[in-house]
Amino acid sequence: MECISVFDMLKIGIGPSSSHTLGPWRAAERWIEELKTAQKFKSIEKITVNLYGSLSLTGKGHATDYAVILGLSGKDPETIPVQDIECVVKTVKATHILNFGGEIALAFNPKTDIIFNKEFLPFHANGISFTAVIKDKKHTSKFYSIGGGFVVKEERKNSKKNFEIKCSFPYPIDKGIELLKFCNQLNKPISQVVLENEKSIRSEQDINLELKRIWDTMLECMYIGCHTEGNLPGGLNVRRRAYDMHQNIKGATPYNNAIEWIYSIRDTKVKFRQILKWVSCFALAVNEVNASLGRVVTAPTNGSAGVIPAVLMYYLVIENHDANFDDIKKFLLVAGEIGSIFKKGATISAAMGGCQAEIGVSSAMAAGALTELLGGTPEQVLVASEIAMEHHLGLTCDPIGGLVQIPCIERNAMGAIKAINAAELALDTNPKNVKVPLDKVVNTMWETAKDMNTKYKETSKGGLAVGVHLSDC
Repeated sequence: MECISVFDMLKIGIGPSSSHTLGPWRAAERWIEELKTAQKFKSIEKITVNLYGSLSLTGKGHATDYAVILGLSGKDPETIPVQDIECVVKTVKATHILNFGGEIALAFNPKTDIIFNKEFLPFHANGISFTAVIKDKKHTSKFYSIGGGFVVKEERKNSKKNFEIKCSFPYPIDKGIELLKFCNQLNKPISQVVLENEKSIRSEQDINLELKRIWDTMLECMYIGCHTEGNLPGGLNVRRRAYDMHQNIKGATPYNNAIEWIYSIRDTKVKFRQILKWVSCFALAVNEVNASLGRVVTAPTNGSAGVIPAVLMYYLVIENHDANFDDIKKFLLVAGEIGSIFKKGATISAAMGGCQAEIGVSSAMAAGALTELLGGTPEQVLVASEIAMEHHLGLTCDPIGGLVQIPCIERNAMGAIKAINAAELALDTNPKNVKVPLDKVVNTMWETAKDMNTKYKETSKGGLAVGVHLSDC
């Protein structure tokens, strides 16, 4: 039985990738706990790490080696000061000493002890194994980073197949049709049904605190991205565009922090072109922070982290100047639930499904959430999500140089604009006339993922990744 919470879908972590950075980081943490539980931790003499498949092919560009080092060092992605990341990694690389779990000094050379294997393991494209040597005996544990920061150790029946996932929620949902059933049965909007499920595992006070922490992280991320100038790291020499765009469209109202910034934006022009620019600016800002190893919220992944904040910010600064935390709460609850439906019925891993699994899902999440805030019915919420995904089907994952920069950053802007458009289309649609229900598009997305050529699934072996080289940049 699996229970996917909103807080599983919206997690705080470090960029640039939820599957290639946050996942391996969490896997390293889990391995350390596993060793401690087995009372082997203090006896370890040497450790090595093997990366497989997509984790190997695009691992350097996605900072997978950084994530492994940081996770093995006992650092937490939610709390580590971002400015400390480079220092920790550089120290290990220079001294060849790892402070394992933050407790034991072990010899560790990242160049030889983190091994990049191009072979794919049969269960999932993102495989990672940790090996410890204790008294000349090797102890190996294998993990899989299955997208969105989720990590599994053993193969689960429903991980490869489209089996229904049930859990202990009072209103268990794995399909859109079940979500609508509970909305009709309880006469509640989607956000309220989701809230009832969340209240079965934590208090409403805790829910509110965590949702506020998530939104604060999103807002800070947009603010930092819009106020940081320069080029992104990694070798592509990509100039940060959010800063330049923000300089051109910001108004004259002064501000000193992110909250005041919201009020300042509300005083700017609201012509169509300006709205397009603001939404794009918000999305670009988040993913530029993500690309520079900043702290973001997986929504549902790091590579697609800009769509949901951009659409929610659009609502706050353009659609409803009286919006408050209750609106933010509803938006995040609806978005999280829609994301979980895609995770259960298909995938949110680009290594398994291409970019339709990341930008497509995030756009569907944002479209549905915006539709509820704009007064849409539960049926219209699902119509909006379906429209958004329908027009992302088949989208490939082909990052140049294995970096989450081109075309990833721009795709967040496009996904956000599509989400807003999908919401507007849904609001003018009678759900009774819809030909493609959400569950059909979820299934179609999964079938498309399975049919997609492997080179278009986060391997940097196809598409733009081979059409444009680092030397061209």
